[in-house]
Amino acid sequence: MTVIRKMFFSATGTTEKIVTRIADRIAALSGFPQITSDFTLPAGRVAPPEIAHDEIVIFGVPVYAGRVPNVLLKYLATVKADGAAAIPVVLYGNRNYDDGLIELRNILEGNGFFTFAAAAFIGEHSFSRILAAGRPDEEDLRIADIFAEGAWRKYMICGADDLPHPIDVKGCDPLRPYYTPRDRAGVPVNILKVKPKVDPVKCVRCGRCAAVCPMGSIDPSDITQFTGICIKCGACEKKCPTGARYFDDPGYIYHRTELELGYTRRAEPELFL
Repeated sequence: MTVIRKMFFSATGTTEKIVTRIADRIAALSGFPQITSDFTLPAGRVAPPEIAHDEIVIFGVPVYAGRVPNVLLKYLATVKADGAAAIPVVLYGNRNYDDGLIELRNILEGNGFFTFAAAAFIGEHSFSRILAAGRPDEEDLRIADIFAEGAWRKYMICGADDLPHPIDVKGCDPLRPYYTPRDRAGVPVNILKVKPKVDPVKCVRCGRCAAVCPMGSIDPSDITQFTGICIKCGACEKKCPTGARYFDDPGYIYHRTELELGYTRRAEPELFL
């Protein structure tokens, strides 16, 4: 029997929310059961799932610096399919998704998926509680339903084995470099090695930050210490129950402020059917 597979990386839950909404709507229309492959945490990237030919995979990742997060590329290269239908979905923080969607599409096509629909949605920016605050919101979810219905109609009309692919999406191929933040003089702002700090007064040593870190980089025995890289995903900061995690790096704060000031317009989802 055909199944709907939700597959996603979602540090703060925005990508998961949209992927789940699309999957739920297609499942409701089709009557097909659902399964979930969440590769957000390190344990979810130990081995790829076995994907059957007749699955419909809604595959979601966030956009970091206009591209698929580079820390995921090694894992994504192992996710293979033998002609399974796929819907690539990206979430971005109100600036732009640049080449993130076409990159994800190309990865999936190169791994044996048939991409027959795709979408770019907006989620609250990982750096900010202001930029695209609260998104995806109810209007985004309504659009996700419309998109799911259109994708399902296309699947039914074309048939699982005759889907035209790859889906045509926005973006450049060959891919452009990762987006580089710059100050007003045009000088690059390098925040790659920046890591959040801990307010010792607010912190209750609950270990939540270590548990939700997608890179497994926070030492659970001493949450002030990092044992690996920080990808600035916002998970530890936004999921801290006491607000003890924070960034104070001047370059990081400058970039966040520039984003919040420069992208106040409401970006809208883009659907490709």
